[in-house]
Amino acid sequence: MAEIRIRNTDERIQGEENVRAFLESQEVLYEHWNPSKLREELQEKFVLSDEEKQEVLNTFDEEIRDLAARRGYRTWDVITLSEATPNLEELLAKFENVHTHTEDEVRAITAGKGIFIIKGSDDVGYFDVELTAGDVISVPENKPHFFTLMENKQIVAVRLFIEPEGWIAHPHNDPNFQK
Repeated sequence: MAEIRIRNTDERIQGEENVRAFLESQEVLYEHWNPSKLREELQEKFVLSDEEKQEVLNTFDEEIRDLAARRGYRTWDVITLSEATPNLEELLAKFENVHTHTEDEVRAITAGKGIFIIKGSDDVGYFDVELTAGDVISVPENKPHFFTLMENKQIVAVRLFIEPEGWIAHPHNDPNFQK
């Protein structure tokens, strides 16, 4: 279940309804899907064949299509990252810079853990959203953020896009941001 850490105060927000309410106040969509729908062997597997990625999409097809219909997403895929990912550290270094997009950045975590660092309202500042299997988040277009892995460096996630070629990151230089 997602947990939030507000960086300025180190305050933690826990519990699905509290997390949802806080993120809603920051214009970030949060939902929770049932991760146990996924075949048990895939719940902790982080290197997937194309057939297994399709199985993930098929398992959550109803949820994906519902979210896509509500939010205008037209395409989706599965991303897997783990120690087995070639050039993982270089890839993460590229992710770990604050940026924006001209469309939402959506992740539905089906296995593992990840973290979004998001710029909130002026009174909140930056906050971390720690995500685990079942957590679904949509960071709105033009909201400064970045996504990275947590200490286990393993994740499987469904990504949804409006544009078929996916989102493009636009650097956001913020002197107030501290890693």
